[in-house]
Amino acid sequence: MNTCKRIGAALSAFVVGLNAFGAGTLVPAQSGLKPAEIVSHDVLVTINNGYAQTEVTQQFRNLNNSTVEATYSFPVPQSASLAECHVQVGEKQLEGEVVAKEKAQEIYKQEKDAGNQAAKADKNGYQDFRFDIANLKPQETATISFTYYQQLPIDTGVCRYVYPLEEGNTADTAALSFWTRNSRPSGKTNIRVRLRSAYPVTAVRAPYGTPVSQTEELAAGTADVSYELSDGLDRDFVFYYSLADNLPGRLEVVPYKEAGKEGTFMMVLTPGVDLKPITRGADYIFVLDYSGSMWGSKIATLAKGVVQSIEKMSPQDRYRIIFFNNHAKDITGGYQAATPENIQRTVQQLQGITSSGGTNIYAGLKMALSQLDADRVSSLILVTDGVANVGEVSPAAFAKLMARQDIRVFGFLMGNSSNWPLMRAICNASGGFYDAVSNDDDIVGKLLLAKSKILHEAMHDVKVTIKGVKTYDVTKECVPKLYRGQQLVMFGHYDKGGPATVTMETKISGETKTYSCQMTFPEKDDDNPELERLWALAQIEMHEDMVNQGKESSKEQTDVVRNLGLQYQIVTDETSLIILDADTHQHYSIERRNQARVQQERAAQSRRLSAPVKSYRVDAPSQQNQGGDNRTSQPPMFQHHAPRLGGGGGGAFDPWMVLMMLGFIAIASIRPSQNRSTGE
Repeated sequence: MNTCKRIGAALSAFVVGLNAFGAGTLVPAQSGLKPAEIVSHDVLVTINNGYAQTEVTQQFRNLNNSTVEATYSFPVPQSASLAECHVQVGEKQLEGEVVAKEKAQEIYKQEKDAGNQAAKADKNGYQDFRFDIANLKPQETATISFTYYQQLPIDTGVCRYVYPLEEGNTADTAALSFWTRNSRPSGKTNIRVRLRSAYPVTAVRAPYGTPVSQTEELAAGTADVSYELSDGLDRDFVFYYSLADNLPGRLEVVPYKEAGKEGTFMMVLTPGVDLKPITRGADYIFVLDYSGSMWGSKIATLAKGVVQSIEKMSPQDRYRIIFFNNHAKDITGGYQAATPENIQRTVQQLQGITSSGGTNIYAGLKMALSQLDADRVSSLILVTDGVANVGEVSPAAFAKLMARQDIRVFGFLMGNSSNWPLMRAICNASGGFYDAVSNDDDIVGKLLLAKSKILHEAMHDVKVTIKGVKTYDVTKECVPKLYRGQQLVMFGHYDKGGPATVTMETKISGETKTYSCQMTFPEKDDDNPELERLWALAQIEMHEDMVNQGKESSKEQTDVVRNLGLQYQIVTDETSLIILDADTHQHYSIERRNQARVQQERAAQSRRLSAPVKSYRVDAPSQQNQGGDNRTSQPPMFQHHAPRLGGGGGGAFDPWMVLMMLGFIAIASIRPSQNRSTGE
């Protein structure tokens, strides 16, 4: 039986409906008042050279006959740095500066109690950004706008951008039914995506959203598409683009350096490495959440997907299925060979599964790791839409558990309130791969990308070294595993420009492989100042992981997070944006560091948009190096093409045709009813 069909159907079950309450809407902080009327909601997304800039502008009106304080909640996108926020109320313009969280709270309270207009933006852990706006007068109209940056890697030739709007799936249903929201603007919701790629693009796609205008030169790597959302603000907006086939494996380095100052770089490795399919018998362990938050049709869809998956396995494959809520349950009683008799028995066992109880992820993982066979390739597929709230919940304990075994872990997080730091700790400790799943994803696309990794060899013990130029504060220099189609993205600092040698060393099937190239770090390049904020966020996530793995104290992390947030003006767990007018900033002696940084970033963004798309590839043979006039004559770093869906060069079918045919059907078929069981 074709091994490429073994896991597909189960993965299609991972994308199931979340609750339908919209986030990103304003509600009064006081009870018993009307929610704000959303007059308009506009989003501008610019995707350029490995990262995205998202600018959100929402105009709203206080419908109450009294002055109110409004709260705006917005899900935290994965690895996003909130960089700026502005509030316009009448003729008054309020601008944000990042200060320590306690200081922001103190200033905001003083201004609110004095009846002045002020606002504040905080990060509520991994769940959402919260904006508080004080003293909105009756019937007053205001505009809030904010900007965030995020790294946006390519996966097997496909890039995915998500503008998150659906609230997470661990919310209290009773509370949501009491505290009503207004998630439907009285005006239009528009999202404009500006794409600039150094490589040809074959297709762009948004499963949810009606295109109203489109200008594209895909062969030149550019597109400008505007979408109108007709269903309010309760569904995620997902945008994909696909790169051309037969692109080379490559090394790209995006720099930022002012003359005489420390430089910052983003290094993106897209390995062109021949990772062969796994054809011998393998073990697959499904660790599946059936807590109360897996309400409605979720659990039935998940069970059906597992059945379809094991039915497509080869007889030499084995499977094991573990469900968890408050406790873990091995419903297969250990590994089962994928024979018709065993599959039929498993079908009957799955029919009785219902969702209930809490979420004990640790118990499910511990049971899954208890019977590994060292002589077989084992893949653990973890699916959860909730937050660990029963049993062991310490990330350090999870990291310690996962570090004991050499196993391929594939984690799938469902919903915008999912615990990213915990899943990151689980996968980083094991060298695993994790991904998000939205209701509005192209399900078959997620399926294809995941199968590509599960069913191929992986690179082990990947280590990147840079010699010739002093680099420091570098993230992800060493990773336990790198899977097919996965990019390795590193951020770092460098002292002075000059020639350097970049080397990647890894093991494939036990054999050591080395890939190397020459490049030049520039002494001056001011095109990408946003990299400093992205570097700071990458450092924060690295320190968060160190705490989660028990390698650093929480006190050390707190100090690092506060200092990085203040220096690079990003909202963190220890810093907030205090949003005031110019005179009030001066009154509190707040240095306008963010104002200066924003001006610098906006100037660079304007220059980039008016210039041709710039390639930052540094290993191309006989190509001008981005650091200067000197040209390289070296062979490329990788001899193979970058992996694509269906094979090295795209395969015998067009995956985008499949997405067009099946994407909407798959999403519609699994969107649940509004009834749900109790519990999380």
